[in-house]
Amino acid sequence: MKHTNILLAGATGYLGNYLLNELLDNKNQVIAIVRNPDKWQNSNEDYLEIKQAEVTKAETLRDICKGINTVISTVGITKQKDGLTYMDVDYRANMNLLEEAKKSGVAQFVYVSAINGDKYRDLKIFEAKEKFVAALKSSGLNYTIVRPNGFFSDMGHFLQMAKSGRVFLFGSGHQKFNPIHGADLARAIVATLDDDNKELTIGGPDVMSLNEIAKLALTALNKPIKIIHLPDWSRKLTIRCLRSFTSVTTYGPMEFFLTLMAEDNIASTYGHEHLKDFYLEEAKNL
Repeated sequence: MKHTNILLAGATGYLGNYLLNELLDNKNQVIAIVRNPDKWQNSNEDYLEIKQAEVTKAETLRDICKGINTVISTVGITKQKDGLTYMDVDYRANMNLLEEAKKSGVAQFVYVSAINGDKYRDLKIFEAKEKFVAALKSSGLNYTIVRPNGFFSDMGHFLQMAKSGRVFLFGSGHQKFNPIHGADLARAIVATLDDDNKELTIGGPDVMSLNEIAKLALTALNKPIKIIHLPDWSRKLTIRCLRSFTSVTTYGPMEFFLTLMAEDNIASTYGHEHLKDFYLEEAKNL
């Protein structure tokens, strides 16, 4: 459905780029926040306006939501860098947006978190996200919380392992997931822009075990199937050692992946992009 006056934060990221294309394909009027507009070439001036701002700096967002009906934020980081923490980006930057949205009377705020963030809020990567989710729910704005079951791009590390001819998995490898392509997730988000006060937990069309994902990666690279299963206690020990002997900059992302991959994470299936095809395409560049 066509909407007007949508503010998109995080437009330069993996999902944000797909969202921008989907919104424009549907002839929505979009304002995209970017840090470096000189690096952008706006080829769709009828529907897209680019504004310079930094979501981590509240002063650059002043009145940015004036006339906006819907804010969509994909703002968040997996790895802390450039002196910015999860709290700086996933929480504070989104709060900057939310405060501007409330001030300008925005009707709806769409925020992209991750699957089971509410269950694993003790993980550093989720602590900031869920703190913002709580603030959004109590803001009085209509909201949609999107909880994707991992992106295809997150599955790239299986291909990297497969390059060496073997894939290492913790435990039995029977844990099941259904990661989703950014294009499919973007379509799903745009399709729910009329919904109010909703949490959307969503994954791709194929539910697969880690063993099956490992086989897809090895097959895409024409490697024999060789999967090494490590005992689950070694996964737990790895998390404890990372927490004890490394900074949160290092252990945050690893803690996240090692925790979520220890059990089934199955979301509602959606879309038509398949991990097998993604791997075959990515394998051409390896």
